[in-house]
Amino acid sequence: MVILTILVAIAFLHVCLVPYLNPKHFWWVGFAGLAAPYLVLLLAFATLFWLVMRPIIALLPILVLGVGYKQVRVFIALHQSPPPITEKLPHSLRLVTWNIQSFNGLTQNRAIKKLIRTDVAESILKLQPDIVCLQEFNHVYSSVKETDNIALFAAEYPFHFFSKDYSRNNGKYVSGCIIFSKFPIVSTGKIPYPKAESLIYADVIVHKNDTIRVFTTHLQSFKFKKNDYENIEKIKEQEQTLAASLNIFNKMKPAFTRRGIQADLVHTALQQAPHPAVICGDFNDVPNSYTYFKIRGRFKDAFIEKGSGIGRTFVSLAPTLRIDYILTHPQFTVQQFDMVDEGLSDHVLLVADMQLRTSQQPKK
Repeated sequence: MVILTILVAIAFLHVCLVPYLNPKHFWWVGFAGLAAPYLVLLLAFATLFWLVMRPIIALLPILVLGVGYKQVRVFIALHQSPPPITEKLPHSLRLVTWNIQSFNGLTQNRAIKKLIRTDVAESILKLQPDIVCLQEFNHVYSSVKETDNIALFAAEYPFHFFSKDYSRNNGKYVSGCIIFSKFPIVSTGKIPYPKAESLIYADVIVHKNDTIRVFTTHLQSFKFKKNDYENIEKIKEQEQTLAASLNIFNKMKPAFTRRGIQADLVHTALQQAPHPAVICGDFNDVPNSYTYFKIRGRFKDAFIEKGSGIGRTFVSLAPTLRIDYILTHPQFTVQQFDMVDEGLSDHVLLVADMQLRTSQQPKK
């Protein structure tokens, strides 16, 4: 047990280096970030074990957890489970972000699939957000009502900006990230990544005289397909583990590298924003990653501010995958936060209420 405790402590100390090592140069830190939650739990167990068996040895996991406090803090939110999100307070801004999986849903029933697009829209509209940021959003420019996905939101949100990262059929079919707003959008921008997709932003005038910049993005995914999920099951069941592990490794390594490059681009854009900013979206990386720490910087994580537990946002694979975020400039106060699983995507919907603190308002 002493040897195991030391080995786990050493592994966790490697995880503490993750925020400072860009996976575009040190690809292995991506895997270290994924292991962080399990190492934290093992160290917590070791602490309890040694407090009973030999208290002096418990100092080792306690000290290591103290050194890695930053990693522990982003892994879990220590608030009580928040009640379902309520009505907005005066002068607050409600934002929703959701990877809607191209309106595909989780069902294989074709009849039900046809209803997914309207179910997704209804799930969002009932929350009455001021700004909606969607990833993996698709739209077809045609006269067919069933493919006009922008129209699902246009009545409530007269302003939008669409990244159109992917297109087919001479530009009639487009997909990517989109920002919908009830408030006027006065400026927009798109920062392309080296490999597909992009970071987009919209400058929005809220409450008549305050301008904020809203960013949303979808960072590089592992692009797992059916056979990759089958390989993961083989690893779990200890069948053909070497071949299956190599296949998964070959998908994950380049994704970590690309996200490291993308995280640097996002960080620079946030630093250069002329207005208080909010960034949200699907980062495809856990809180214990270089991607998260680089993008977050001094921003507030709405989940850490008002959430509870470990905050799983991706419903497949592991129970520790919080990969979707709402991060706010320090000038914002996060008032409410919730995660809503409507069973319509492999991601859950995130909703946050926030208030912009202007120079005339005292800090609470």
